[in-house]
Amino acid sequence: MKAVILNCTLKKSPKVSNTEALIKKVVKEYKKLGVTSDIIRVVDYKIPFGVSSYEGKGDEWPVILKKIKSCDILIIAAPIWFGVRSSVAQLVIERLDGTYEEGDKKTGQFPLYGKVAGCIVTGNEDGAHDVAANTLFNLTHLGCVVPPNVDTYWVGPAGPGPSYIDAGGEKHLYTNKTLRFLVHNTTYMAKLLKKNPIPTNLKELINEAQKESE
Repeated sequence: MKAVILNCTLKKSPKVSNTEALIKKVVKEYKKLGVTSDIIRVVDYKIPFGVSSYEGKGDEWPVILKKIKSCDILIIAAPIWFGVRSSVAQLVIERLDGTYEEGDKKTGQFPLYGKVAGCIVTGNEDGAHDVAANTLFNLTHLGCVVPPNVDTYWVGPAGPGPSYIDAGGEKHLYTNKTLRFLVHNTTYMAKLLKKNPIPTNLKELINEAQKESE
């Protein structure tokens, strides 16, 4: 089993990322279950805005997309900025929109069908529920399966203040509890889907819908 975790921090390497600190705790738990993890810091790549899988010369999104297509579990990890997910996380969702055009020739299923989604959020004010809700909803539309309890987050008090690392977030009970829920439920569902792929033929259903709608 393999997990790809997209760190949607705004900070390029080697700057310290609070989001990555929480990601590493998740990776540690995945390792206990025999799941290998690939952490990708999105801003370290040259990714232009767009809604296709390739936006022309110099676009490095295909490098990341190839890894996404080969994984079993896809986790989007996003910091909160101005109450919503980071612009980098929004960029990722917009670029994943291109996979709608890459459906299976027989069934029409999108490339993310059969993958399990989860979400990691960090910030020092409110917004975690909004980020997780929108991100997980987007991923279901792209084909991912979302099991129960697959979001984990840490947020500090309202207003500017110390972030996850400086605030000692690694000791926060709720975050430590929910990250374990995320790891176990995504791993279980990924194994289940491996043995029992979703059989839905989207092409057949679209044809049925077209006949009824004429």
